[in-house]
Amino acid sequence: MWPMVLRRIGIGFVLIWVVSVLIFLVTQVLPGDAAEIRLGQAATPETLAALRKELGLDQPAVIQYAHWIGDLLTGDLGISAAGGATIASLIENRIGNTVFMTAVVTVVSIPLSILLGLLAAMYPGGLIDRAVTFSTLGLIAVPDFLIAIVLILVLAVQAGLVPAVSYLSGSESFWKKLSILALPIATLVIVVSAQMIRMTRAGVLNVMSSPYVEMAILKGVPRRRIILRHALLNAIGPIVNVIALNLAYLVSGVVVIETIFAYPGLAKLMVDGVQTRDMPIVQACGMIFCSTYVVLILIADIASIVSNPRLRHPK
Repeated sequence: MWPMVLRRIGIGFVLIWVVSVLIFLVTQVLPGDAAEIRLGQAATPETLAALRKELGLDQPAVIQYAHWIGDLLTGDLGISAAGGATIASLIENRIGNTVFMTAVVTVVSIPLSILLGLLAAMYPGGLIDRAVTFSTLGLIAVPDFLIAIVLILVLAVQAGLVPAVSYLSGSESFWKKLSILALPIATLVIVVSAQMIRMTRAGVLNVMSSPYVEMAILKGVPRRRIILRHALLNAIGPIVNVIALNLAYLVSGVVVIETIFAYPGLAKLMVDGVQTRDMPIVQACGMIFCSTYVVLILIADIASIVSNPRLRHPK
């Protein structure tokens, strides 16, 4: 088992390096640069050349990448090219908001998804199963921005129950934050729970067709006990995988949600960096998102290996 785990970790490091190269190349081909944005339309060729030299934008791409990745490995995220502030301070002001919203959505969506998935698996073909299957299939087909807009129209505009804009000043209490973030949290819970519910149901029903489960059913063991004590534990691998995928989405795929609700999170910071051509911010945020995604997928892969008895105890 351990050679497989170490191999997965090695693949993870290689993926992060490949991602860093892709992020750097993508940001290099974007039109314009930070010098043009900072100086504006009145800039002269001389001032542009001087500022590009100061920012290191006149160097070859290979040299720029070597300097960037070297600073990144030492924990130096660099300086904002558009504003002059340190990227670490900008990220520090935003990452707490993203982590808070992600944590709340995770705490709500994972237990809810497992519960509804188990209920659907306990009564296959029944009313609960049909309702869960139909609703989750419909929600998967609906884009997240449409769900957000519908919730804004219904809960904020018409009912007036919650604010449509999730702006935080930093002095709010925990419960005040939850009330302000009600709409983005509800949107993300709906988006990520649908896939997790379907995967939980499919994983449990797949295990229920195993010979040892059929034998337990023939012996008269209650279906609820079989699902909770046997099927769920053996289906945990695929469930953990889909949970990790959705957690990665919460960290890196909330750009649309944070933009719609004007939420001051890390994804919104990256969007602002793209608008101002602040490539160091875009690169730093992109590396945080992609590295988190790779790490979560790596954890899910290792959890699948550990939870599989055939891999833990190979013959």
